Amino acid sequence: MADWDKAIDLGDYGKSNRNWLGMHINPAVFLPTAFISLAVILFSLVAPQTSADLFSALRSGAVDHFDWFFMSAGNVLLLFCVIVALSPLGNIRLGGKGAKPDYSRLSWFAMLFGAGMGIGLVFYGVGEPVTHFTTSMAGGSGAPLGGATGDAAAARGLAMAATIFDWGLHPWAIFTVTGLALAVFSFDYRMPLSMRSAFYPLFGKAVWGRAGDVIEILAVLATIFGLATSLGLGAQQAMAGISYLYGVSSSSTTILILIAVMAAVTFLSVRGGIDRGIRILSEVNMWVAFALLVFVLSTGSTLQLVGDLGRNIFTYLSLLPALSNPVGRTDTGFYNDWSVYYWAWWISWAPFVGMFMARISLGRTVREFIAGAMIAPTLLGIIWLTIFGDASIAHIVAGNGAELTKASLDTQLFVLLASLPWAQFTSVVAIALILIFFVTGWDSGTLVIDTMTSGGRTDTPLRQKTIWLFAVGGIGIVLLLSGGLTSLQAGAIATGLPLAGVLLLMCAGTLKGLLALHRQPSHGKVMDIIDG
Repeated sequence: MADWDKAIDLGDYGKSNRNWLGMHINPAVFLPTAFISLAVILFSLVAPQTSADLFSALRSGAVDHFDWFFMSAGNVLLLFCVIVALSPLGNIRLGGKGAKPDYSRLSWFAMLFGAGMGIGLVFYGVGEPVTHFTTSMAGGSGAPLGGATGDAAAARGLAMAATIFDWGLHPWAIFTVTGLALAVFSFDYRMPLSMRSAFYPLFGKAVWGRAGDVIEILAVLATIFGLATSLGLGAQQAMAGISYLYGVSSSSTTILILIAVMAAVTFLSVRGGIDRGIRILSEVNMWVAFALLVFVLSTGSTLQLVGDLGRNIFTYLSLLPALSNPVGRTDTGFYNDWSVYYWAWWISWAPFVGMFMARISLGRTVREFIAGAMIAPTLLGIIWLTIFGDASIAHIVAGNGAELTKASLDTQLFVLLASLPWAQFTSVVAIALILIFFVTGWDSGTLVIDTMTSGGRTDTPLRQKTIWLFAVGGIGIVLLLSGGLTSLQAGAIATGLPLAGVLLLMCAGTLKGLLALHRQPSHGKVMDIIDG
């Protein structure tokens, strides 16, 4: 394999694609994933309690036995991104020296963030800091690093550092590794836009056969469950907000109605494609999120919150080694229930977010890609968490947070907004923000799943994309209604576990690809994604 990059052989890849009912599919990937998705939906409908118990057992087993592996994998992926960005490999331009970006930096960044974890930040941005603060004040295994019993200032620092840790550099590094691998091998090596391409330097033509099919099937299933988790959270929080504001009962029927309405909106976005759908919605969402952020900042203790930003970054970086430690943890409640769950969720999201990142990043340098996909979103996340999290903790410390601490995770954002001016208006804005994130995530995830099941094609018919739109929505609905958040989390964790090993191997393949480009700069030139 020493000269793998000089004579790339795609073998018979793409020749097994079939036109079926007006769709262009790779049967070896499309049919198994479609069958498994349908089976999960039917099983959850026919035996809801049994399926909920099964998913709960899967979650417990994966977390109890593989917590060290999830954390170690996240650490390795973060180190990989840092080393590549700081090395001469960071100068390589995706698509070659003459490649030009398709989108402005603003549009590019908005789409990166919107397709990433925007909906999760809105869901957990108040609830997680509040939870970590209260547990840190109490101390024990459920508190980050054991907590700071009775010390409000230290507990606040621990709470914010732990929350930022769960949403900061590590998760974005997981997405970045996947996106970088897909971009390098599709733009610079004229390989299909698929997960298997990154393994060509390691395994050669074998990746175009059954081994590659297994990688793709695993990636699709992980994407479906990871995205279904996000959609479930979004639907749950939006419905909770509507119930909190207007007294509408949050029942199975109302949640189904809400998701059905959002499915129709998402279908229109899918039909519009990236330029007329995701891009526009992502930019709108970015400005709506920014407006809400500025409002909470300006109506609270502005100078204190600005000062908290610097302190939170310092505390986060100071505690990063301890929070990243994969073994010998005494804070098992926090470690397993929060960090390990998040790592599995981020890993299950990696194919979806990474592939979408790759599709919109032609013409960026490797260093710019890593900065835009890892550093910038982390900073924005820290700003969001600081303003919403510290504002919430300040209410509790001042003795005004009784309702906030008693509220459920999905209503705590609305309880915070209710304590500020113009509560009715800002709560409606927050619901709109959640729903737009809901649509952009569902839309971009649908496009990615469709690409992976069609042999890397990006020009499939609308009906084909619609199948995956409803498959993701269907799984999200049945898991949410049959087992709630536990089943959603379990699906993400169960698929994220094997995918973690895939991402670690992907680092090795990507490194070989980048080193070959660095040795032969003329090799990289603008190339179209293979149609199969």
